[in-house]
Amino acid sequence: MATSGTYVTEVPLKGTAEKHFQRWRNENHLFPDAVGHHIQGVSVHDGEWDTHGSIKIWNYTLGDGKQEEFKERREMDDENNTMKVVGLEGHVMEQLKVYEIDFQFIPKSEEDCICKITMIWEKRNDDFPEPSSYMQLLKSMVIDMEDHVLKA
Repeated sequence: MATSGTYVTEVPLKGTAEKHFQRWRNENHLFPDAVGHHIQGVSVHDGEWDTHGSIKIWNYTLGDGKQEEFKERREMDDENNTMKVVGLEGHVMEQLKVYEIDFQFIPKSEEDCICKITMIWEKRNDDFPEPSSYMQLLKSMVIDMEDHVLKA
């Protein structure tokens, strides 16, 4: 069995959990304009932008400048401000057979929240590196989207 693991990080954010969650849930089409240094494009492959089970294709750049593509399915939990991203295809899926990301936006006060990012992964074989660069990308995206959310 190949190596597997879970990464967890928490990112403190200004603004309400609901506002941040709605941006990540419903407004992915704004990401190339808001964080174009990370995301160059996103399109809906199946479903709608904001529907449970929708499938999206992302074009992004890792921290080392490598451009990649990722196909994912979304699962929403509006009651808990949580969104699950399940990897289906793309560059990361060439190395991993399991790639799931949970974004949970947790209220801390009336004006602040935490984005808890949980990444569950399993490598296809032990020759591949651990996917820490993907967790770094996700954390950077959450941090960089904060200004965009606050301006909305």
